[in-house]
Amino acid sequence: MPAAPHFPPAPDRAHVRRGLISVSDKTGLVEAAQALSRLGVELVSTGGTRAAIAAAGLAVKDVSDLTGFPEMMDGRVKTLHPGVHGGLLGVRDAPAHAAAMAEHGIGGIDLVYVNLYPFEKTVAGGADAANAIENIDIGGPAMIRSAAKNHAYVAVCTELEDLQAVLAELEVEGTTSLSLRRTLAGRAYARTAAYDAAISTWFARELGETAPKRRTFSGRLAQTLRYGENPHQAAAFYVAESPRIGVATARQMQGKALSYNNIADTDAAIELLAEFDPARSAAVAIIKHANPCGVALGADLKTAYARALQCDPVSAFGGIVAVNRRLDAASAKEILKIFTEVVVAPEADDEAIALFAKKKDLRLLLIGGMPDPLAPGEVFKPVAGGFLVQGRDTARVTAADLKIVTQRQPTPQEVEDMLFAFTVAKHVKSNAIVFARDGQTAGIGAGQMNRRDSARIAAIRAGEAAEQAGLPESLAQGSACASEAFFPFADGLVQAAEAGATAVIQPGGSIRDAEVIAAADAADVTMAFTGVRVFRH
Repeated sequence: MPAAPHFPPAPDRAHVRRGLISVSDKTGLVEAAQALSRLGVELVSTGGTRAAIAAAGLAVKDVSDLTGFPEMMDGRVKTLHPGVHGGLLGVRDAPAHAAAMAEHGIGGIDLVYVNLYPFEKTVAGGADAANAIENIDIGGPAMIRSAAKNHAYVAVCTELEDLQAVLAELEVEGTTSLSLRRTLAGRAYARTAAYDAAISTWFARELGETAPKRRTFSGRLAQTLRYGENPHQAAAFYVAESPRIGVATARQMQGKALSYNNIADTDAAIELLAEFDPARSAAVAIIKHANPCGVALGADLKTAYARALQCDPVSAFGGIVAVNRRLDAASAKEILKIFTEVVVAPEADDEAIALFAKKKDLRLLLIGGMPDPLAPGEVFKPVAGGFLVQGRDTARVTAADLKIVTQRQPTPQEVEDMLFAFTVAKHVKSNAIVFARDGQTAGIGAGQMNRRDSARIAAIRAGEAAEQAGLPESLAQGSACASEAFFPFADGLVQAAEAGATAVIQPGGSIRDAEVIAAADAADVTMAFTGVRVFRH
């Protein structure tokens, strides 16, 4: 391990006499260069960046003037030279460094503004391997890291926002503060770390490695939250460089800032609704504490919302409402009849937006589409001393996948109900039981330590919902019951049959499957095995 040399203390204020600019994204470049030029900063640049600055009528040196070498090898080699990195890394107040710089004609570089080749964007756009590799920046990260290491004297900027902060100090003080330079250095290393993480993740995917030796995840700060799950927990929301459609892509049209729990619940709502094709049917989900308390299909959103609400109107209070189609005024009026924290939709009509505007605390999010439920991806969960990584649950069960194991065969309607119930159960915390009929959840039992109790709770919800709606019998009567994992004993199935279910769908695979099948036959319940488990913890 190298020992730290005894350098003089870093100056609190540092002058900026020379700045090196090399950017892929040239947004705001000319204006920034003009501001630096007005402040007397000598500009040095490369390739297209230098051409853009020169085209604006500004004096700008080519980096080759510092290195004595032309840009070569298709632009791969232009800044990797002591004339650049000596100017970045040289400790101005260290006699040995100053002597070396003078001996070799190396001038100090006091400001670096570099944004990197758009590797993340290139990969997200489906580029082939050759183009992806060509968009791996080498010189840019090297300059960023050199400048950040020597932040005692150099201000390093990786975004226009960073450069604007430097300009603000220069315009007022004529120098940069050590505090700002330290902050920018931290940001710079975070940027290069994220960049390298994106590259290593791409390589792992290209190589087919599902468990590479090292894993790194990165994100960009989107929002500092008031607190986490509880007021004593600090929290923030980060988004990926190429985020999946959902809460990370949402435009918040109105309402209070989203909380940690709002974001988690909204994500759960969107991922559930993504299972239902908006071209086939309108769908609405009402979510509370990451669990659905009502999900329904309908000819339109108004109808679907009314059916989803009917399942559990008590739990729906203060929940998250997600819809899979453009939100219209008719459905907006219904949603506004009870207190709702967040409403999320692909898009919304102007009239619907105006109606929600009357409830200033309600958050309305428009996400611009629906995510693909079959798209591959990864999720991770922290544990003490590490984290777990797994693929997204893209399992989808169709009628062709069902194995009917009972004497009675299901009717076409029962098959439809079973598939709907199992799709919802995939998004309910385990142990999960879902009763459903005619594209409507009838009762949901979530997160219990045994499956029988989940079935009991789902039956209670179905009975209470019918009572509130003034119906003569439980919503579970004639329903299909879905279990996201196998029934280890027959008691859970018996509970479902007693609640009124006529069909049951479950993965199967228990050592007591025969007992469960016998119980289904005794109750004249048809039962299908999926062969697929959809636990959710």
